[in-house]
Amino acid sequence: MNNKSSVIGFALIGIILVLFSWYNTTQYEKQSIEYQRIQDSIALVNPPVVDSAAMRAAQVDSTGAALVPAEEAPFYQDSTLEAAFRGEAQYCTLENDKIRLQVSTKGAQPYEVLIKDYFTYDSSALFLIGKDRSSMELEFNANQWINTSELAFSVTESTPSHLAMRLNFDEDSYIEALYDLPADTYMVDYNLRFVGMDQYLDRRTTSMDLKWVVDMPRLEKGYKNERNYSAVAFRNAGENGAVKTIGQRKESINESFSTRLQWVGFQQQFFSAILVADNDFAGGTLVNKFYPETNPDHLLMQSGADLTLEVDSRSKDFTLPMHFLFAPNHFPTLKSYDKGFEKIIPLGGKLVGFISRYVIIPTFNWLSKFISNYGLIILILTLMIKLVLSPFTLKSYTSSAKMRVIKPEVDKINARYPKQEDAMKKQQATMDLYRKAGISTFGGCLPILFQFPILWAMFRFFPASIELRQQGFLWCHDLSAYDSILDFGFNVPLYGDHISLFALLMGVSMWLYSRMTMGNMDDSQMPGMKFMNVWMMPIMMVFLCNNFSAGLSYYYMLSNIITIIQNWVIRKFFINEEKILADIKAKSAAPAKKSKFQQRLEEMQKMQQQQLREQNKKR
Repeated sequence: MNNKSSVIGFALIGIILVLFSWYNTTQYEKQSIEYQRIQDSIALVNPPVVDSAAMRAAQVDSTGAALVPAEEAPFYQDSTLEAAFRGEAQYCTLENDKIRLQVSTKGAQPYEVLIKDYFTYDSSALFLIGKDRSSMELEFNANQWINTSELAFSVTESTPSHLAMRLNFDEDSYIEALYDLPADTYMVDYNLRFVGMDQYLDRRTTSMDLKWVVDMPRLEKGYKNERNYSAVAFRNAGENGAVKTIGQRKESINESFSTRLQWVGFQQQFFSAILVADNDFAGGTLVNKFYPETNPDHLLMQSGADLTLEVDSRSKDFTLPMHFLFAPNHFPTLKSYDKGFEKIIPLGGKLVGFISRYVIIPTFNWLSKFISNYGLIILILTLMIKLVLSPFTLKSYTSSAKMRVIKPEVDKINARYPKQEDAMKKQQATMDLYRKAGISTFGGCLPILFQFPILWAMFRFFPASIELRQQGFLWCHDLSAYDSILDFGFNVPLYGDHISLFALLMGVSMWLYSRMTMGNMDDSQMPGMKFMNVWMMPIMMVFLCNNFSAGLSYYYMLSNIITIIQNWVIRKFFINEEKILADIKAKSAAPAKKSKFQQRLEEMQKMQQQQLREQNKKR
């Protein structure tokens, strides 16, 4: 029973994973073709768009022809704003031991963000936001339409931890952008102060639009894996606001929200750029578009947010308090800010996520305090999981041994009731034998039942675990990405363009485990099942895991090897079939007391037998 349940469980898991991978690949290819077709159609129908800022500055028509020279046609009647419009961008730097942020005076917006102590997969400095790869603008009505991204602020204070810039409307009226970067943090305080602006803002104005668009770069080794774990995230307002991610594995998204949002974030596989509003955003639109793998600028996706900020334009002075977070997706780090940032890490649903967040990650982090080699940490973690599950495994193998011992008796029952109309009698006799032998029909399913959530939690944990990022072990240089011992230079459908040795070893260990498990089965009973589990399942898992995290393949390999050793030890030292047979005979000799459930079951079986006999008479 145990062998059959284990085999069926692993077979279902493998089939689900292979079908999921195949579906993902085909959908991605279809979406890529459709997306390119749409883009080509748009390019044929729509003419090129002339840059609005350049058009206004030069006063040109839609064809690009100059109406009057730019220097003779000011866009703003106010000389102060016109000077800001024509001002050149300057760059100021905020820096601590975690990040370095460059801010452009043009729009007082983030210009470049460097995450320290991390590097890209090719060992380059890790810029979460590259130069000219971010645009942030605040739009509002001040007797004319103002777009702050077109206007140069003047710097009033600049230190490595504090930056103040102003956009003056007159001597007493201005917008002040304040940046503060404390020590030892990834969070930047960002405040927009409106001072004396009540005379400029339309009194009917109750909100302003804040638009932020970022071209997120590729930072990891495998494009598809990085893309699958990248998305746009947000949190609904309120103390227990839900955190959601959208756009995974979709070519592009454009979703609008009328509900209040506490923050929005652009989430790459291991790093995120997040904007938080202390007074919440009153709604907005989130967009995301993935670039193709062949993008010459090595960009992953373009993420944008068009957000609504509520204001009181009748007040002389007011402030819009916000924060930027430019941080690695490290669970304890994100959790320390107490804003639900850690929930953007894709660790699974309620049960699987609970196991990951409160069992695997704490254990993993605890082990890392004493051990620096993450390959050894994964080994110890696997041993600990197997040790916790060992009571259920022992119970399962005891049940399996009893099944082997009573097999001759089961064969006698089958011979005693060969006819189809005696099926109920045969089932009842078999259940009586199981009851006397103390065999639970679910005994062999317990290890699978408990292991499946853990296996799935590991499946979600390893590709999303920044702890494994760029951590080498044996021949593997990065346990968070696939390992490669041979690159083909071309792509093999469903397999990839390389050979992962950890995936191969995982397949071999799975083959050995299947041989050991299926060796106890009668070939005449399930020849198809034996072929499926001994040969097809390992091959399918090798194809599936070839592009997965090397840490995941390594864990599955260790799990198989430890299970093989565990099985041998249990059979050698804990299972005595002669003693089991003697116990069964002793229990069989003693009068068995039937439970109420068994009595009801026998009554139902007798009724079914009676109905079957009546049907046979009618025939």
